[in-house]
Amino acid sequence: MTFPDETEITHSDIRVINGVENVVVYVERPIDGGFANAFCTLPSYEWSDVTGFSTDDIALFEDIIRKGSHLIYKFARQGGFGNAANF
Repeated sequence: MTFPDETEITHSDIRVINGVENVVVYVERPIDGGFANAFCTLPSYEWSDVTGFSTDDIALFEDIIRKGSHLIYKFARQGGFGNAANF
Protein backbone atom coordinates (compact mmCIF):
# COMPACT_ATOMS: atom_id res chain seq x y z
CA MET A 1 0.00 0.00 0.00
CA THR A 2 1.42 3.39 -0.96
CA PHE A 3 0.14 6.69 0.43
CA PRO A 4 0.27 10.14 -1.23
CA ASP A 5 3.29 11.14 0.92
CA GLU A 6 5.13 8.07 -0.50
CA THR A 7 4.83 6.09 2.75
CA GLU A 8 4.68 2.40 1.89
CA ILE A 9 3.30 -0.42 4.01
CA THR A 10 4.23 -3.97 3.06
CA HIS A 11 4.33 -7.28 4.91
CA SER A 12 6.15 -10.58 5.19
CA ASP A 13 4.82 -14.05 4.59
CA ILE A 14 3.24 -15.94 7.49
CA ARG A 15 5.76 -17.27 9.97
CA VAL A 16 4.54 -19.74 12.59
CA ILE A 17 6.33 -19.18 15.89
CA ASN A 18 5.34 -21.35 18.86
CA GLY A 19 2.17 -22.32 17.03
CA VAL A 20 1.13 -18.68 16.37
CA GLU A 21 0.91 -17.14 12.90
CA ASN A 22 3.12 -14.03 12.83
CA VAL A 23 3.45 -11.41 10.12
CA VAL A 24 5.93 -8.54 10.09
CA VAL A 25 4.54 -5.31 8.66
CA TYR A 26 7.11 -2.88 7.22
CA VAL A 27 6.50 0.87 7.08
CA GLU A 28 8.85 3.07 5.07
CA ARG A 29 8.85 6.70 3.93
CA PRO A 30 11.53 8.49 1.90
CA ILE A 31 13.16 11.39 3.74
CA ASP A 32 16.16 13.56 2.95
CA GLY A 33 19.16 11.30 2.84
CA GLY A 34 17.36 7.99 3.28
CA PHE A 35 14.22 6.49 4.74
CA ALA A 36 12.14 6.58 7.89
CA ASN A 37 11.18 3.02 8.76
CA ALA A 38 9.49 0.84 11.35
CA PHE A 39 8.50 -2.79 11.83
CA CYS A 40 5.30 -4.00 13.46
CA THR A 41 4.94 -7.69 14.36
CA LEU A 42 1.44 -9.15 14.34
CA PRO A 43 -0.47 -10.38 16.26
CA SER A 44 1.28 -8.63 19.20
CA TYR A 45 1.50 -5.21 17.47
CA GLU A 46 5.02 -4.91 18.86
CA TRP A 47 6.96 -2.11 17.14
CA SER A 48 10.70 -2.32 16.55
CA ASP A 49 13.46 -0.50 14.68
CA VAL A 50 11.44 2.72 14.58
CA THR A 51 13.56 5.40 12.91
CA GLY A 52 12.34 8.80 11.71
CA PHE A 53 8.67 8.43 12.67
CA SER A 54 6.93 10.31 15.48
CA THR A 55 4.76 8.74 18.15
CA ASP A 56 1.73 10.17 16.32
CA ASP A 57 2.91 8.58 13.05
CA ILE A 58 3.20 5.18 14.72
CA ALA A 59 -0.25 5.54 16.31
CA LEU A 60 -1.74 6.29 12.87
CA PHE A 61 0.07 3.36 11.24
CA GLU A 62 -1.04 1.02 14.01
CA ASP A 63 -4.65 2.09 13.51
CA ILE A 64 -4.35 1.41 9.77
CA ILE A 65 -2.69 -1.96 10.40
CA ARG A 66 -5.26 -3.00 13.02
CA LYS A 67 -8.15 -2.13 10.69
CA GLY A 68 -6.55 -4.05 7.84
CA SER A 69 -5.01 -6.94 9.77
CA HIS A 70 -7.53 -9.46 8.44
CA LEU A 71 -6.45 -8.55 4.89
CA ILE A 72 -2.76 -8.55 5.79
CA TYR A 73 -3.09 -12.11 7.13
CA LYS A 74 -5.19 -13.18 4.14
CA PHE A 75 -2.66 -11.87 1.61
CA ALA A 76 0.30 -13.19 3.62
CA ARG A 77 -1.26 -16.68 3.56
CA GLN A 78 -2.00 -16.49 -0.17
CA GLY A 79 1.26 -15.10 -1.48
CA GLY A 80 0.83 -11.36 -1.11
CA PHE A 81 -1.24 -8.55 -2.56
CA GLY A 82 -0.27 -9.49 -6.13
CA ASN A 83 -2.51 -12.54 -5.80
CA ALA A 84 -5.46 -10.58 -4.37
CA ALA A 85 -7.32 -10.68 -7.70
CA ASN A 86 -7.58 -14.45 -7.30
CA PHE A 87 -10.08 -14.12 -4.42
